[in-house]
Amino acid sequence: MSVSQGIKVGNFQRPANLIEIASRNKNNGGATNQTGKTSFKEMFSQELASERKISISKHAHERMFSRGIEINPARLNQIADAMDKAQNKNSRETLILADDAAYVVSIKNRTIVTVFDKNNLREGVVTSIDSAVIL
Repeated sequence: MSVSQGIKVGNFQRPANLIEIASRNKNNGGATNQTGKTSFKEMFSQELASERKISISKHAHERMFSRGIEINPARLNQIADAMDKAQNKNSRETLILADDAAYVVSIKNRTIVTVFDKNNLREGVVTSIDSAVIL
């Protein structure tokens, strides 16, 4: 069976794109759980990100994993909306501030570059940005 066909289990057809996401994560060091496998929740978040044309850099994945930060589908939609607003203002690198975390994003590439939790953000300096959006 090719990857493009997906995997069929009973009456359920698991979409091929989830398989491809799992394969990409395995090959590029994406965030994994303690067993070393990418969870369905992580794959779902990544799939939603691809629907909204958002990518998450390897560095951001590592920061999210090490700092215990999760991005749920609602948060991804908020980040995508914030990126759209920043793009309308001709921003290039934007800090998106949420109540629990902050995200530095590349507007041109639609990529989350890095993620800060509240404790790391208290250091007070964020460089290489030209705008900020508060959620």
